[in-house]
Amino acid sequence: MAPSQSALTYDTVLWFWRVVVNIFFREIRPRGAWNIPKEGPIIFVAAPHSNQFLDPVLLASEALREAKRRPAFLIAAKSEKRKVIGAFSRLMGSIPVARAADSAKPGSGRIALSPDDPCLVIGYGTKFTTELAPKKQIMLPKSLGSSVAEVVEVISDTQARVKKEFGGESGKTTSKLRDRVQEVKNSEGKDGVEYRVLPFIDQGEMYGAVYKRLTEGGSIAIFPEGGSHDRTDLLPLKAGVAIMALGAMAVNPGLRVRIVPVGLSYFHAHKFRSRAVVEFGSPLDVPPELVEMFQMGGPNKREASGKLLDLIYDGLKTVTVRAPDYDTLMLIQAGRRLYKPPGQHLTLGQVVELNKRFIEGYLHFQNEPRIQSLKADVLKYNRALRDLGLKDHQVPRASRATWKTLGLLIYRIGLLIVWSTFALPGVVLGGPVFITAKLMSRKKQAEALAASDVKVAARDVVATWKVLISLGLAPVLYMFYAFLATVIAYKAGAPTKWKILTPISTMIALPIIAYSALKFGEAGVDVLKSLRPLVIALFPGQQVQLDKIRKERERLSNELSDVINEYGPKLYEDFDEWRILMPSSSAPPSSGKPGIWSRKSGTGSRGGVDGQGHLLTHPITWLDERIWGWTRSARRGTNVWAGPKSTEASRMQSPNASDEESEGETGDYDDVLGSIPGYVSPSNRLRSRSLANSYADLQQLKRSTEQRKHLHPEDHHLAPIRVPADSTSVSPTSTAHPDGDAQPPSPSSPRRERRNSLEGNVYVGRLARLDPEEPFKECTEDINRETQIRRRQTLPPNGQVPPNLE
Repeated sequence: MAPSQSALTYDTVLWFWRVVVNIFFREIRPRGAWNIPKEGPIIFVAAPHSNQFLDPVLLASEALREAKRRPAFLIAAKSEKRKVIGAFSRLMGSIPVARAADSAKPGSGRIALSPDDPCLVIGYGTKFTTELAPKKQIMLPKSLGSSVAEVVEVISDTQARVKKEFGGESGKTTSKLRDRVQEVKNSEGKDGVEYRVLPFIDQGEMYGAVYKRLTEGGSIAIFPEGGSHDRTDLLPLKAGVAIMALGAMAVNPGLRVRIVPVGLSYFHAHKFRSRAVVEFGSPLDVPPELVEMFQMGGPNKREASGKLLDLIYDGLKTVTVRAPDYDTLMLIQAGRRLYKPPGQHLTLGQVVELNKRFIEGYLHFQNEPRIQSLKADVLKYNRALRDLGLKDHQVPRASRATWKTLGLLIYRIGLLIVWSTFALPGVVLGGPVFITAKLMSRKKQAEALAASDVKVAARDVVATWKVLISLGLAPVLYMFYAFLATVIAYKAGAPTKWKILTPISTMIALPIIAYSALKFGEAGVDVLKSLRPLVIALFPGQQVQLDKIRKERERLSNELSDVINEYGPKLYEDFDEWRILMPSSSAPPSSGKPGIWSRKSGTGSRGGVDGQGHLLTHPITWLDERIWGWTRSARRGTNVWAGPKSTEASRMQSPNASDEESEGETGDYDDVLGSIPGYVSPSNRLRSRSLANSYADLQQLKRSTEQRKHLHPEDHHLAPIRVPADSTSVSPTSTAHPDGDAQPPSPSSPRRERRNSLEGNVYVGRLARLDPEEPFKECTEDINRETQIRRRQTLPPNGQVPPNLE
């Protein structure tokens, strides 16, 4: 196949799967896409592998959209034998990898270890001479961690020698195996334990295909953990990725292979309409000295592979959220939500970044008494939320019951009825698909859990099977409906024209009805989730509990901020030098155009437009602002009952889009989230459309600056404020566009003048010198003009400006 034909096939297949994943996921966001080299050989190393066959689709689609790279994936030979997955993987040029564990067979008899030699395996009723051979492996049962050891010599049918102890040189598995053998003998009266035999597999053909791809300047992608899982931390990395990089450079001395770590973060990965973030880390160069060691062979080759694997693991740590267990992850997410100021909306990328920093800080100081006390209080707060049936983001909005509360409840119940009515036809027609996909995915989940040694609940396979089953069943169901419609048309004696058009129109209408049901149903679920706090507020006696838990949340939030301010400088040397500007609306993707391949982002000026550019995803926010006037847009005159502008924030606000991980889709750049170490932006030459500036309310910045001077008088002249790397520059008077270009406000949106906003990289010292009496608009224009002049003149970052600009 010609390269142009191959690229066309790759793009076509990926376009199809992109459509599928955009239906399954509510939002997909890239981070750090500017790190992808535009040319040269690349190895994408992705982790954690927590969503089986959907992980490669997300990685490939973002790599193609952001950098026009088409990685070839290394796929398990067992998976390639599946009809659907195998067909698509071959069209995308994937490279099959045979895994010994996929061909494991039960061994005859039972085994134990010699009491004198941990590398000598003793068999009971075994047939080592016919079942074992040098380079084959013996695998222990799941209860012993499925440890393996390579066979180096077969002595007899009942004796064989392995290269190293089971579980490595630590000897932990050796002692466990002996204890298990003794336990089985005492309880069951049997000698030894069961085992499996793994065949030796020559990977020469696979490595040859990889070397060829890299030599041609192409890219490959690999999940070095070896298989999908649903653990909260990374599995040990396989050495194959290191051998690929070192081997390709050893075979071709002039080749420069670069390794790009990729982190995949999901919010409820197994659930329909969940969210995902694909983060690309800084590319890693393979050290030349490791290539030289690799060429020496023997122990030097293994040492070089191990050192490069350590570098790759360190790179993955920068782009992944790693928690030692599920409880810790839940605690960290609860802390992150408490730390977020009320009304502040974070992008998915910022949520991931905060999670990573919270985990790092917690693991470092988890034994401190103050941290332990705060942990106990947070867990107690979470239990109180569960008892009340509330989510954390609903607590600040649970206000005292008034006529507005009752009115809002009635209005939203009516809205729920409307959306449910619109969604009902699609739900009924698609019911067989939904039910079958759920039942079959649970069955596959149980099978995967029983067959795996590393899965916790096997949720990593659920989303994949939901997608595959829906893709296979939906067309069959639609054809059945088309057949029924045609039969009805014939029975009713319809004209020939309608008899011919009936099956065609039915096949066209059904997907439209299904998609409409998806959007209306999603909107209805959002409304449904917002009803509970309103109902609770109306019950007599519940107000005391609501007030109590709201005060507890405020206390915990303040306590958490104090803890971060105390321990942050101990963990990060530059903690007090940087502040992060947190944009309060979702940042657009780093590139792309509206439609299937990217998602729009509203800045509030369009109103009612969600992260996908659609009205129906968050209808109650749009309607509440214009009818009830209880959100912050009310005081800007955008609702029909607004009247005079209010100087206070609304007491009752619209609910977020989803429960646990909803961070809002719209808002204004009003808040500064400080006192955490910032992500330092790359140099100007690396800036792309996905790396730009955020905006902040000038008065908020001034207050933050004054507070900081009060706390740290000696630090008021410190370095400029930096912005997160995943924010995007948007003109203060325009609508955000995925291409990074400005668009005029929509004609259908209300005309209103947005307050001017600051550009990025503003020095804290400059803000401290502002005259509090100077009008806001003039302050902003002066600061922005100075920033532009400083950029052109490339002034040193010392916080000073020319005297004529003072």
